[in-house]
Amino acid sequence: MSVPYWRLSGFYFFYFATVGGFIPYWSLYLKDSGFNPVEIGELSALLGATRIVAPLLWGWIADRTGKSLRVIRWAAFFTALFFSGFLFIQGYVWFAWISIAFSFFWNAALPQFEAVTLAHLKNEAHRYSQIRLWGSIGFIVAVLGIGKALDHQSSAILPAVISALMLLIWLVSLITPATQAIKHQTAAVGILHILKKPEVLAFLAVNMLLQLAHAPYYVFYSIYLKHFQYSTSLTGLLWALAVLAEIVLFIYMRRLLLRFSLRNILLFSILLGIVRWLLIAWCVDYLWLLVFAQLLHAATFAGVHVAAIHLVHHYFGDRHQGKGQALYSSLSYGLGGMLGSYYSGYYWESLGSSFIYSIASVCCGMAFIIAYFWIGREKPQNKTILG
Repeated sequence: MSVPYWRLSGFYFFYFATVGGFIPYWSLYLKDSGFNPVEIGELSALLGATRIVAPLLWGWIADRTGKSLRVIRWAAFFTALFFSGFLFIQGYVWFAWISIAFSFFWNAALPQFEAVTLAHLKNEAHRYSQIRLWGSIGFIVAVLGIGKALDHQSSAILPAVISALMLLIWLVSLITPATQAIKHQTAAVGILHILKKPEVLAFLAVNMLLQLAHAPYYVFYSIYLKHFQYSTSLTGLLWALAVLAEIVLFIYMRRLLLRFSLRNILLFSILLGIVRWLLIAWCVDYLWLLVFAQLLHAATFAGVHVAAIHLVHHYFGDRHQGKGQALYSSLSYGLGGMLGSYYSGYYWESLGSSFIYSIASVCCGMAFIIAYFWIGREKPQNKTILG
């Protein structure tokens, strides 16, 4: 069976187009709706909190039933249904409940779709970045289009736009073919045995720290730029530039994987993360340095993400791939994102934005130390993977 390239790519396109509408501008919508930085941080932390639980639950169901695509389709449907509630409700409590409801399903889809994509690719896992780059293209289209619209329209249009994009995710999932369920032997290594390995624990800790560092960027970067008189269009361009750099890396990632180990790609990406957050913290008055910092997104997100997806596949194997992708998502984007959103919202006004982004740089430094000593030093079965 050939790889359904365009249907897999279409899912990533609309999924990350939704992300491109949500992450850069949702905090501005919340601010315009009357919420203060602490409340914005708390509402964003709720999204991270559900991401701790939801991927693990859905991953267990998918691995147990072998019906990953069915899980994705139901998750996409209920995500769009619950998010549309923002069209009708007001007030912090209602926003909190709708955030929990839609994100519980929203956080189920992507980890399982990563597993579906790798199952379709089989022995061609190196083609993953060629499919995933369409997600980055979707992000750019959305972030530029919505940013331009918000220069002339109220942010009140956001819930309707994002709801429509979520509906398109569901429609694409309906035409994506399922993969043949893999018959696993009962003697397969248990998930707890895998989790006891120091390199796996280190891998999860590293990615949690890296997402903790990214959280203030995802939640407050647009508000940060607006405070320094950057227009919504220019803010959108800076977001798009970061993802454009990400696309370039995805295009060339296959060549990089042939030349460099995942360990070296991960370590170098983390080092550039230290630089990026310091530039954003202390050089916001210099547009050219902000542009350079956004170009580093190619490493801090794309480089780290590709290395992580391959390492999950390496560590957890076919038997536990759904749970492995879910665990990676839960602890990194979930726990890391929740902690990062909460602390950045809580201290944004009292300690200042420069302090918040400096802490992000410190988190990357801690991640580098852990990764250097514990990731990739085991004897690899495939030297092209770990090096």
